[in-house]
Amino acid sequence: MARPKNGETDRSNSSDKVEKILQGAMQQFLAYGYASTSMDKVAEAAGVSKATVYSHFQDKEGLFRALIERLARKRFQLILGTQPLKGEPYVVLRRLAKTALNQMINDPEYQAFERLLMGESARFPELAQVFIASIAKPAIETISQYLAARSELNIPDPEATARILIGSLVHFVITQEIMHGKNIMPMESDRLIDALTHLIVNCVK
Repeated sequence: MARPKNGETDRSNSSDKVEKILQGAMQQFLAYGYASTSMDKVAEAAGVSKATVYSHFQDKEGLFRALIERLARKRFQLILGTQPLKGEPYVVLRRLAKTALNQMINDPEYQAFERLLMGESARFPELAQVFIASIAKPAIETISQYLAARSELNIPDPEATARILIGSLVHFVITQEIMHGKNIMPMESDRLIDALTHLIVNCVK
């Protein structure tokens, strides 16, 4: 059996350490918030030295940005895939909305991170902006391009329509899950998905 070259081993070890650092950082940020998390705490949670953390991430802000970008890549691929959206609008939009809600509702870590970002956004607006630029903006652009390409939908403003779609899904998760409102104003997710799909697909004049 061929042994990995030294360079390959080094890259593998480095990748493993980065993953441990990111996991440790997520634990600390969610437990203590951004301001109260230190690189010392991250290193301890990750089981590496403080010097190792700094060798991969320049500072706490850079580490937090990396977490956001990592979350963005994961969410984007799970919900929108790696290829441009294609197919019949009713099927594509309903599948997209259902996948997005399932991912957000069934991921407690994602919800906790959303709470953290909203709570810290007043003191650290630049970090919240990284989240918007990394997750919301690419998703809106991808859906806008799909809607614009479907001329049969006759949508005058694809970007605004994409914002309505995403905004409705996010608002649902915030009110039902993040703000613990599902017992106050309960609604099955399929009702929202059906209504949104109907509104977009049936706007043909």
